[in-house]
This record gives sequence, structure tokens and C-alpha cells, in this order.
Amino acid sequence: MNKTISQTIRGLLTGFTAFGLLGFAAMPTSSFADETCASPYMKKITGQEDYVYVWTLGEEGIGDEQDKLVTVDVNPKSDKYGKVIHQFSVGGRNEAHHSDFTDDRQYLWTGGLDTSKIFVFDVKSDPSKPKLHKTISNFVEKSGGVVGPHTMYALPGRMIITGLSNNKDHGGRTALVEYTNEGEYIATYWLPTDSNLEGAVKTGKYADGYNYDVRALPRKNLLVTSSFTGWNNYMMDFGKMLADPEAMKHFGNTVVTWDLHTKQPKKVFDVPGAPLEIRCAWGETHNYCFTTTALTSKIWLIHEDGKGEWQAKEVADIGDPAKIPLPVDISISNDDQHLWVNTFMDGNTRLFDISNPDKPKQVYEKHIGSQVNMVSSSWDGKRLYYTTSLLANWDKKGKDNEQFLKLYHWDGKELKEQFAIDFHAEKLGRPHQMRFGAHALYSGVASKGGQGLAKAQ
Repeated sequence: MNKTISQTIRGLLTGFTAFGLLGFAAMPTSSFADETCASPYMKKITGQEDYVYVWTLGEEGIGDEQDKLVTVDVNPKSDKYGKVIHQFSVGGRNEAHHSDFTDDRQYLWTGGLDTSKIFVFDVKSDPSKPKLHKTISNFVEKSGGVVGPHTMYALPGRMIITGLSNNKDHGGRTALVEYTNEGEYIATYWLPTDSNLEGAVKTGKYADGYNYDVRALPRKNLLVTSSFTGWNNYMMDFGKMLADPEAMKHFGNTVVTWDLHTKQPKKVFDVPGAPLEIRCAWGETHNYCFTTTALTSKIWLIHEDGKGEWQAKEVADIGDPAKIPLPVDISISNDDQHLWVNTFMDGNTRLFDISNPDKPKQVYEKHIGSQVNMVSSSWDGKRLYYTTSLLANWDKKGKDNEQFLKLYHWDGKELKEQFAIDFHAEKLGRPHQMRFGAHALYSGVASKGGQGLAKAQ
């Protein structure tokens, strides 16, 4: 086992005991997406969003115990500001996780990591009340054995989906899967492994075939994927997994660059310690993306060098890696000057100055709650939304199992809380990922990606 990962296991076990858990550049005019992490092919909100859609895990003993899409009114001019105005339960608990819109933003795709079901919501007909349009129940069969649809990412007329596992051994070997916007399967693209590099070049020690997130830089014809772990681990109790040395061997240590158009993997890079979210720069001359490693608490830069070749390098620590803060979600600012990084274990959000992408520097830190996972930033950088749930079996236990949505305003110096919704008190469950909605996107004000800037006010 990698020495650093071994140290991480010991540190996490110590940290979990301490937490009481073992008992449980200028804004580019050619950028077309909001939330600063969304696909550049999507319609865009540059003004005030009206709604936040929260993909929420059903929780035993809480409400109807089902996964659901929760709609929150977030327009400060509304008399329902900061309130839940709609919820749609999809039936059962599927390990609700990630979601995203099609490029035309008419439909919101949401996935379940356990059942591998995909629930497609119609958000155009009435943005305040999304309704279930289609359920894709044959993802595993159609994809050739891919399990755990994770990132849903819009391409023109297509959705590219990262899988986390497979139906043969439920390990981390997996693929990218492509669908039409209408929900028809197109193709499966397997991640490179030592036994089959799929035509890619292995640049270091690892070619593990694991996957997690995907992002695109269209002007460079680039896709980038990261790596996590398989169904055997992400559905296991966190404390049990940490105490299992064999389980801890099965985490991804790679980032892969791909040809965007052909979906051909090009290079496999060593990025040890489970690199999770990928966020690519928006500036027209900024040829780089960031990722962070959950187990080793590092920021990594995936960048194009002077010869036009893509490279990967570690550029900063996140907190004290020895204390295992466990970085999870990240959010880049639209001017590529700052990167927000959430750390699950201490419940903090950290702001890094990335004006020099080779040397990120932490400039701010705030405690959000006993646990924090996802962060979504408005395009103008003035509003940041936070949710708490990581995975049903990985969330903290007892009093530390806080489950909330919080909105903060950022004035450039301080995060100031605007409202908080306790999802347990509201009998909703565990809030995971957020996506923004606005009436103006469907009123004729918005135009398709690249053709104009939609304002929702």
C-alpha cells in the first residue's frame, strides 16, 4: 500500500475517534455557464437565481424516507425567500448524489449511486415545480456493466456520465457513458488500466481505471476525469471501511486527459489520494484545471506546458494534511482568481488565492457546520450555498449529523449567513448537490450557450 495512504488511514482513524465518529484573469465573454462549475455548453444565469434544486438522500426515520428533489426559493424579492416551496420524491433510497442540466437546460438529470437509476426532471414547464419526466432503469445493462452514475455533464445534445463502479466485482474499474438528451444510450468509454490502456499513455505508476468527475475545456479539445472508489467502499460504513486495510487500498490515484471529440483517453497521470472534483479555468488563455485529493489533502494543477503537452503537479496543501481535513467539493471563481475548498471532517470552507495557479495560497477560512460537503457559487461570486451530506454511510453520526442548506453572502472579506434550512427539522433527509434555476431561462431572455447571457432577476 502507498505509504502516504497508509498514513492517511491511521490519521483518519485517529481523527474519527477525536470527532466521536467511530461510534457512528477578466471574466471571459465566451464563457457560457453559471455556478462556475457547470458545463460551458449550457444556458447561463448571470443575475439573481430564483431557485436552488437540492438533490436529497432519503433517510430512515425522516419524513417519507425517499430520495427527493427539493426546490428552495432563493430570490430575496420573493415572500417565500429561504423557504422550501416544492419537493418530489422518486421512490426508495438510491444513494442520491449528483445532478446537472442538459445543454438546453430544459431537463435536470439526477443519479443514484446504489441502484444506478437516473431520474430526469422537467424544469422548463414550471421551474418552481420540477416534475419527473423519465426514469432510466437500465443504465447498467445499456452501458455494459457500469455501476454508480455520478457526474452528469452537458455536451451539445448529449450527456456524458461518469460511472464509479462495475457489476462484475463492484470495485473501482469503470467508464464514461454517453447518452442523448432524450435519454437514449450512445456509447461507453472505459478508463485506461495497466492491462488495457485503451490507447492512452501511462505517465507514472498508476493506471487504475477508476473514475469520479469530468470537466471539459472545449477550446483545447480536452476532457479531464478524476478517480474515487467503487461500490464496495462507497456503500460501506465509513468507520468500518477505515478500519479495513484491504478496503483502503481501493481508492483512485489517477487523473486522465481525453480527446473531447473522439472520447479517446490520451494520458494517465499519478494523482495519489482520491482526486475528486475538477474545476477548469474560464479565462481564454488559462489552460489549466484544479482538483483536490480527499485522502492526502492536496491541491493539484492539471495544466498545459509550454510545449502544448498536458501535465499534472501538486501545488498546495489544504489545511494540515496530517489532521486529515478530507477536502470534498471545490468551486472556482469566474475570474480564475479564487478557489473555494470544503473540508468535510472539520466542517470548514477555505478560500485560496489562485491568481498564480502554480502557488495557491489560503486567504480565508470559515466554519460552516459539524460537517460540510457541497459548495455552489453564483456566477458573480456574491452568493455561496453549502450542503452537508457526503454519502449516507459516510455522514457523521449523532449530534454531528447536521443536515442543512445554508446561503452566505460574500463581500470580498467575509461570508455572512443569510438563511439556513434544517433538512432534518423539515423532514426532508440529507441534502447533497445543488443546481440553480431561474424563470428567465425559459422566457425568451436566455439564448443558447455562446449566443448570449441569460439574466434571471
